[in-house]
Amino acid sequence: MHTSDLLVLSFRTITSQKLRSSLTALGLIIGIAAVVILTSIGRGIHTFVLAEFTQFGTNLVSVSPGKKSTFGLSGATISTVRPLNLGDAVSLSQLENIIAVVPLVQGNVRIEADNKQRRTNVLGVGASVPQVWKMKAVSGRFLPTGEETNPRAFAVLGNKLASELFGTNNPLGKRIRIGTDRYRIMGVMEKKGQLLGFDMDDTIYIPAAKALELFDRESLMQIDLLYKNSISVTSIQKSIKKLLISRHGMEDFTLVSQNQMLEKMDSILSILTLAVAALGSVSLVVGSVGILTIMTIAVSERISEIGLLRALGAERRTIFQLFLWEALTLSMVGGTFGVLLGLFIVQILDAMLPALPVQIAWGYIAMAFMVSLLIGIVAGVIPAMKAAKLEPLEALRTE
Repeated sequence: MHTSDLLVLSFRTITSQKLRSSLTALGLIIGIAAVVILTSIGRGIHTFVLAEFTQFGTNLVSVSPGKKSTFGLSGATISTVRPLNLGDAVSLSQLENIIAVVPLVQGNVRIEADNKQRRTNVLGVGASVPQVWKMKAVSGRFLPTGEETNPRAFAVLGNKLASELFGTNNPLGKRIRIGTDRYRIMGVMEKKGQLLGFDMDDTIYIPAAKALELFDRESLMQIDLLYKNSISVTSIQKSIKKLLISRHGMEDFTLVSQNQMLEKMDSILSILTLAVAALGSVSLVVGSVGILTIMTIAVSERISEIGLLRALGAERRTIFQLFLWEALTLSMVGGTFGVLLGLFIVQILDAMLPALPVQIAWGYIAMAFMVSLLIGIVAGVIPAMKAAKLEPLEALRTE
């Protein structure tokens, strides 16, 4: 029997049992569609989170107080961690190949403007925020330079906070009470959105020295450094480490580059995407059981047909190929419709839920489709072998 005859005969057998064939393929359709949807959401979240981090640039190194690794020293020695102060930030800004530095202190405090009161996030920072964090003021200007140690009481509002406190009025030059002190507003920042749940637009920026007094802190929470593109991150980290050890007498700080953070995030998010793909694959396993069951029943129901084909001269190999093609065709149809259904639902999600990041993961889709074909082959081999082993006379006598 020619291959074309086998294909035609397999197709006719499947279409003659439309309901049973459809229900058999339904398991694979649902499984493949689940993989497409879940991996698209996983890939979308992956891309979204990485984009949130890279919007602040990639040539960044952050310094935080405390060494986040195991020492071979006593706990008493570790506890003598020297706080990061504004002097450290000024010294780091003078390092070669460092473009700008931002000291950072964060807290939440009550604010008052005109007759409105509320609590909001306060970031104590330096004048280089627009350069280091890739943000700019849409009106007015950011905090003045050269006032790191003895700054004036100036404040810059996030875009959302300015709208809530002053509406359409111009807030520039007006006074705002932050905690117990009064500040003059000198700028409003552009919209920046959220970073991992922290709303950058619902924030007020004041000088870091003022924030240390406001929150009664001795140490900065972090220092961000922007370095030149032409310098390797390893080289710049060595320079930072050398300077801070000379100031602190020991390595009581932690350096994390933006690239290191992105690599860790990428690794975690890739595992998350793989996990949701594995979750969707459970449906594929259910679909494979369905094909195996239906093909086994088909062999039992068509013993007389198999006996007739064998009596007419069909070889065992031909019988084997006939049933294998039927299983493979079912899995191929199920996989194709599953991919189409999954892509259709992803497009609907993208249109109806624009806040949900989705991105089609073609690699996982191709892998799922290949797995569906493999399932068809594996699920069809056992029934096909059983059919091929039947003796013609025994099969005809069964009828």
